[in-house]
Amino acid sequence: MFVKPIRGRTTAAVEGDAVVLLIGMRINHFWAVHQWLPVMLSMFRMLAELARDKDRGLLGRVLLTASPRTYYVVQYWESKEKLYAYAASPDMFHHRVWEITNRKERTGKVHGHVGLWHEAYVVPEGSYESIYFDMPPSGLAAATGVLPVESRGRRAAERFAHRSSGASGEAGKAGEVGEAGRAGKAV
Repeated sequence: MFVKPIRGRTTAAVEGDAVVLLIGMRINHFWAVHQWLPVMLSMFRMLAELARDKDRGLLGRVLLTASPRTYYVVQYWESKEKLYAYAASPDMFHHRVWEITNRKERTGKVHGHVGLWHEAYVVPEGSYESIYFDMPPSGLAAATGVLPVESRGRRAAERFAHRSSGASGEAGKAGEVGEAGRAGKAV
Protein backbone atom coordinates (compact mmCIF):
# COMPACT_ATOMS: atom_id res chain seq x y z
CA MET A 1 0.00 0.00 0.00
CA PHE A 2 1.34 3.41 -0.96
CA VAL A 3 1.26 6.02 1.79
CA LYS A 4 1.66 9.61 0.67
CA PRO A 5 4.50 11.48 2.38
CA ILE A 6 3.70 14.53 4.48
CA ARG A 7 5.68 17.47 3.11
CA GLY A 8 8.08 19.22 5.42
CA ARG A 9 9.29 18.33 8.87
CA THR A 10 7.16 16.47 11.39
CA THR A 11 7.64 14.79 14.75
CA ALA A 12 5.87 12.01 16.62
CA ALA A 13 2.79 13.06 18.62
CA VAL A 14 3.62 10.78 21.56
CA GLU A 15 2.89 12.18 25.02
CA GLY A 16 4.50 10.86 28.19
CA ASP A 17 6.74 7.81 28.27
CA ALA A 18 7.38 5.75 25.14
CA VAL A 19 7.19 1.96 25.55
CA VAL A 20 9.15 0.03 22.92
CA LEU A 21 9.45 -3.74 22.54
CA LEU A 22 11.95 -5.32 20.15
CA ILE A 23 11.14 -8.98 19.61
CA GLY A 24 12.56 -11.41 17.13
CA MET A 25 13.87 -14.74 16.00
CA ARG A 26 16.99 -16.11 14.38
CA ILE A 27 16.95 -19.13 12.11
CA ASN A 28 19.93 -21.18 13.27
CA HIS A 29 19.39 -24.06 10.81
CA PHE A 30 17.61 -23.23 7.55
CA TRP A 31 16.89 -26.90 6.82
CA ALA A 32 14.79 -27.21 10.01
CA VAL A 33 11.79 -25.43 8.47
CA HIS A 34 9.43 -27.53 10.61
CA GLN A 35 11.02 -25.87 13.68
CA TRP A 36 11.33 -22.18 12.68
CA LEU A 37 8.29 -21.70 10.42
CA PRO A 38 5.79 -22.27 13.27
CA VAL A 39 7.67 -19.68 15.36
CA MET A 40 7.46 -17.12 12.55
CA LEU A 41 3.78 -17.84 11.95
CA SER A 42 3.11 -17.52 15.70
CA MET A 43 4.41 -13.95 15.65
CA PHE A 44 2.08 -13.04 12.79
CA ARG A 45 -0.82 -14.65 14.66
CA MET A 46 -0.03 -12.64 17.82
CA LEU A 47 0.17 -9.40 15.83
CA ALA A 48 -3.20 -10.16 14.21
CA GLU A 49 -4.69 -10.90 17.64
CA LEU A 50 -3.44 -7.54 18.93
CA ALA A 51 -4.70 -5.70 15.82
CA ARG A 52 -8.21 -7.06 16.43
CA ASP A 53 -8.29 -5.68 19.99
CA LYS A 54 -6.87 -2.13 20.18
CA ASP A 55 -7.64 -2.00 23.93
CA ARG A 56 -4.76 -4.46 24.51
CA GLY A 57 -2.39 -1.51 24.06
CA LEU A 58 -0.32 -2.12 20.93
CA LEU A 59 -0.13 1.28 19.21
CA GLY A 60 1.91 0.22 16.18
CA ARG A 61 4.60 -2.08 14.87
CA VAL A 62 7.28 -2.32 12.22
CA LEU A 63 8.41 -5.66 10.77
CA LEU A 64 12.14 -5.78 9.96
CA THR A 65 14.82 -8.15 8.83
CA ALA A 66 18.43 -7.91 9.92
CA SER A 67 19.69 -10.71 7.69
CA PRO A 68 18.33 -13.75 5.87
CA ARG A 69 18.41 -15.47 9.29
CA THR A 70 17.14 -12.75 11.65
CA TYR A 71 13.66 -11.20 11.72
CA TYR A 72 12.17 -8.89 14.28
CA VAL A 73 9.34 -6.55 15.14
CA VAL A 74 9.59 -3.12 16.71
CA GLN A 75 6.42 -2.60 18.74
CA TYR A 76 5.12 0.60 20.36
CA TRP A 77 2.83 0.13 23.40
CA GLU A 78 0.55 2.41 25.42
CA SER A 79 2.18 1.33 28.68
CA LYS A 80 4.37 -1.36 30.19
CA GLU A 81 1.33 -2.52 32.18
CA LYS A 82 -0.58 -3.28 28.97
CA LEU A 83 2.45 -5.05 27.55
CA TYR A 84 2.72 -7.20 30.71
CA ALA A 85 -1.01 -7.85 30.72
CA TYR A 86 -0.95 -9.15 27.15
CA ALA A 87 2.11 -11.34 27.75
CA ALA A 88 0.62 -12.90 30.89
CA SER A 89 -3.02 -13.22 29.81
CA PRO A 90 -3.99 -16.91 29.73
CA ASP A 91 -6.65 -16.25 27.06
CA MET A 92 -4.13 -14.78 24.59
CA PHE A 93 -2.09 -16.75 22.05
CA HIS A 94 1.25 -15.56 23.48
CA HIS A 95 0.57 -17.43 26.72
CA ARG A 96 -0.17 -20.69 24.87
CA VAL A 97 2.98 -20.39 22.75
CA TRP A 98 5.18 -19.97 25.84
CA GLU A 99 3.51 -22.90 27.59
CA ILE A 100 4.44 -25.07 24.60
CA THR A 101 7.98 -23.65 24.45
CA ASN A 102 8.57 -24.15 28.18
CA ARG A 103 7.22 -27.72 28.03
CA LYS A 104 9.56 -28.56 25.11
CA GLU A 105 12.49 -27.06 27.00
CA ARG A 106 11.71 -29.05 30.19
CA THR A 107 11.47 -32.31 28.24
CA GLY A 108 14.66 -31.70 26.23
CA LYS A 109 12.87 -31.27 22.89
CA VAL A 110 14.43 -27.91 22.03
CA HIS A 111 17.27 -28.49 19.59
CA GLY A 112 18.56 -24.97 18.91
CA HIS A 113 17.13 -24.70 15.39
CA VAL A 114 15.61 -21.29 16.11
CA GLY A 115 16.64 -18.56 18.54
CA LEU A 116 14.22 -16.15 20.23
CA TRP A 117 14.87 -12.79 21.85
CA HIS A 118 13.22 -9.64 23.07
CA GLU A 119 14.20 -6.35 24.65
CA ALA A 120 11.69 -3.99 26.28
CA TYR A 121 12.30 -0.32 27.00
CA VAL A 122 10.30 2.32 28.84
CA VAL A 123 11.74 5.58 27.56
CA PRO A 124 10.86 8.43 29.90
CA GLU A 125 9.44 11.61 28.48
CA GLY A 126 12.34 13.93 27.77
CA SER A 127 14.58 11.01 26.75
CA TYR A 128 13.39 10.66 23.17
CA GLU A 129 12.81 12.91 20.19
CA SER A 130 12.00 12.38 16.53
CA ILE A 131 12.03 14.17 13.22
CA TYR A 132 10.70 13.05 9.84
CA PHE A 133 11.34 15.00 6.63
CA ASP A 134 9.02 14.49 3.64
CA MET A 135 8.05 11.10 5.07
CA PRO A 136 4.77 9.28 5.55
CA PRO A 137 4.15 8.53 9.23
CA SER A 138 6.86 6.02 10.20
CA GLY A 139 8.02 4.28 13.37
CA LEU A 140 6.90 6.10 16.50
CA ALA A 141 4.96 8.66 14.43
CA ALA A 142 3.00 5.90 12.67
CA ALA A 143 2.06 4.53 16.11
CA THR A 144 1.16 7.83 17.79
CA GLY A 145 0.42 10.32 15.02
CA VAL A 146 2.36 13.27 13.66
CA LEU A 147 2.69 16.91 14.56
CA PRO A 148 4.43 19.80 12.83
CA VAL A 149 7.99 19.77 14.14
CA GLU A 150 7.60 23.36 15.34
CA SER A 151 5.08 22.21 17.96
CA ARG A 152 7.92 20.42 19.76
CA GLY A 153 10.88 22.52 18.57
CA ARG A 154 13.03 22.87 15.47
CA ARG A 155 16.11 21.53 17.25
CA ALA A 156 16.59 18.13 18.87
CA ALA A 157 17.38 19.75 22.25
CA GLU A 158 13.99 21.52 22.20
CA ARG A 159 12.16 18.30 21.32
CA PHE A 160 13.98 16.46 24.14
CA ALA A 161 12.87 19.23 26.52
CA HIS A 162 9.17 18.93 25.54
CA ARG A 163 6.85 17.93 28.38
CA SER A 164 3.22 16.99 27.92
CA SER A 165 0.65 18.86 29.93
CA GLY A 166 0.13 16.86 33.11
CA ALA A 167 3.00 14.49 32.34
CA SER A 168 2.31 11.48 34.53
CA GLY A 169 5.43 9.42 33.90
CA GLU A 170 3.50 6.75 32.01
CA ALA A 171 2.43 6.64 28.39
CA GLY A 172 -0.21 9.30 29.01
CA LYS A 173 -1.96 10.34 25.84
CA ALA A 174 0.29 8.30 23.55
CA GLY A 175 -2.60 7.26 21.31
CA GLU A 176 -3.61 10.81 20.39
CA VAL A 177 -2.97 11.90 16.85
CA GLY A 178 -1.93 15.42 16.02
CA GLU A 179 -4.29 17.49 13.88
CA ALA A 180 -2.07 17.20 10.79
CA GLY A 181 -1.72 13.43 11.18
CA ARG A 182 -5.45 12.87 11.75
CA ALA A 183 -6.45 14.93 8.74
CA GLY A 184 -3.58 13.71 6.59
CA LYS A 185 -2.69 17.34 5.86
CA ALA A 186 0.66 18.48 4.64
CA VAL A 187 2.68 20.17 7.35
